[in-house]
Amino acid sequence: MPALHEVIVKPLITEKSSAAYQARKEYAFQVHPDANKFQIRDALLKLFGVTATDVRTMQMRRHEVTRGRTRGTTARWKKAIVVLKDGETLPVFEG
Repeated sequence: MPALHEVIVKPLITEKSSAAYQARKEYAFQVHPDANKFQIRDALLKLFGVTATDVRTMQMRRHEVTRGRTRGTTARWKKAIVVLKDGETLPVFEG
C-alpha cells in the first residue's frame, strides 16, 4: 500500500486534459500503480482538502519507442480521472 504522499504522483496537464476540465470539470492525475479509487479519493481530501464525487482509473500500457538507433519501451503507469464536488476547484488546473 503506497503512502499518502505517494498515491498522487503528479497532475496531468495536457491539451486533452485541459479540454476535459473546461467541458466537464474533470481533473487528470498520474497515480501510484497500486493505488485504488478509495486511496485516491482519501489522498485528494487530505492533501488538497477537496471532495471527489467520481474517480475513474485506467492502466496506461507500455509503448515501443525509438530514439535514434535505440529501441525501448515506455514505463507503464496509472491514470486517474477525478470529478470534484460542485463549487470545489484545484488551483493547479486554473489558467
